[in-house]
Amino acid sequence: MTRDMTKFQSEEALAEVVKELKAQGRRVVLANGCFDLLHVGHIRYLTEARSLGDVLIVAVNDDASAKLLKGEGRPWMNEEDRLEILASLSCVDYLVLFGDQDVARLLRLYKPHVHAKGTDYTVDSVPERDVVLEYGGETAITGDPKMRSSSEMINRLAAQTGLRTRRNKDRRP
Repeated sequence: MTRDMTKFQSEEALAEVVKELKAQGRRVVLANGCFDLLHVGHIRYLTEARSLGDVLIVAVNDDASAKLLKGEGRPWMNEEDRLEILASLSCVDYLVLFGDQDVARLLRLYKPHVHAKGTDYTVDSVPERDVVLEYGGETAITGDPKMRSSSEMINRLAAQTGLRTRRNKDRRP
């Protein structure tokens, strides 16, 4: 990573930061995703998530987990590029890279006050909802209605340019 990546923290270092933030009485929000081909839906999701607290942590799927979630040929942008782009957003306070299929482990580690998910979920359909309830946190749905997706953008670009892609199946309920 060539740019200023002071927002990026290892899982362990961020755990210490979160402890300190909570000791200061700050409200911590965690959002997560692949963020492949960042679009306005991502911005609205993260901006609204940030408005729910004092600090926004964004957990970003590493390349291997993004490939498992999104399919062959993804992510289009590598994890370093995705982190650098997200680090440039003023609504993002900290970034952490993770390789799991969901953020349950990180939620248990950080115990953020709020776990924010996009509008492709409902509070009841968030896979990690029970984990958040276990430690007394809150699940929030943020952003505008799901009308944009990186997968759709990639497929539309491929169709317009004549490239062939493998359509990704939406794994969410």
